[in-house]
Amino acid sequence: MTAPRRSAGEAAPRRGAGEAAPRCGAGEAAPRRGAGEAAPRRDASRRAALLAALDEVRARCAVAERRAQDPVSFVHRYTNPADQELVAVIAASLAFGNVKALRAKIAEALDRLGPDIALTADDPRAVSARLRGFRHRVYRDRDVAALLVGARRVQRASGSLGAAFAAELARTGDLRQALGAWVRAIRRAGGLDRRPGDRGAAHILPDPEKGSAAKRLMLLLRWMIRPADGVDLGLWPVPPSALLIPVDTHIEKLGYNIGLTDRRGATWKTAEEITAALRGFDPADPVKYDFALCHLGMLQQCPSRRDPVRCEGCGVKAVCRYWEG
Repeated sequence: MTAPRRSAGEAAPRRGAGEAAPRCGAGEAAPRRGAGEAAPRRDASRRAALLAALDEVRARCAVAERRAQDPVSFVHRYTNPADQELVAVIAASLAFGNVKALRAKIAEALDRLGPDIALTADDPRAVSARLRGFRHRVYRDRDVAALLVGARRVQRASGSLGAAFAAELARTGDLRQALGAWVRAIRRAGGLDRRPGDRGAAHILPDPEKGSAAKRLMLLLRWMIRPADGVDLGLWPVPPSALLIPVDTHIEKLGYNIGLTDRRGATWKTAEEITAALRGFDPADPVKYDFALCHLGMLQQCPSRRDPVRCEGCGVKAVCRYWEG
């Protein structure tokens, strides 16, 4: 006897909660998998290829040679942690524009201030006198003087700039908020906040809560927080897992090209997305690839298209969106 047929508008009977769905018989074909089920395998394969490329770029980086061309090299010239912190603030803050020009200006500022930066910074009049006439792009002598004096005052009040930042991070539990409070403390202490309409005063130590990637501030944090490895110094009591990658034009372009982000532009969100992708490879130290990737981008002059000449020898070519497939 055949089962009664349902009319076109009649719903199929509902199975009870414990009733199993019909199983395929021995000769009955199983439901076909959708094409998308191969995606996890492709994703895993690409992830492995990306990790291998990142590790290879980091392993091949000529660290000593590249450090000599990087603003962090100035910090390594000092041995007193108080001096190192202040030099790092100056070097990171002036790391704006052409590399050769900015290195020359960092060297000039430090030469003017003398070998004992912290001691000099205790005397605001001496700082102003030594920096008189200094200029770098939008920055003038009074901008650098206020930056140094403010940083030194916060340093003395908290024991170190690192302790001041760590305290804000413990209080807020948020990197952006902590960095914003730390920046405002230095700006107030040095008087930068008393010149709101001055472009140099606003730019030399910017507000990270305004939406930009705050590349120079992220660079400073990386130098001070990541473990000492010949480039970064590991001076501050903050876990490297808290860091965001410093996003400049090289990291923004490379990050997009190799699929760490689909965003364009050096924004805070871009930095978060690239860091989140890198955190998947090393949750404890997600920005360890930054130095090697940034210098790779500088050397390759990474394009935004397939370019056989400029892309030749690039360590991430195999995982670049313009060369895959």
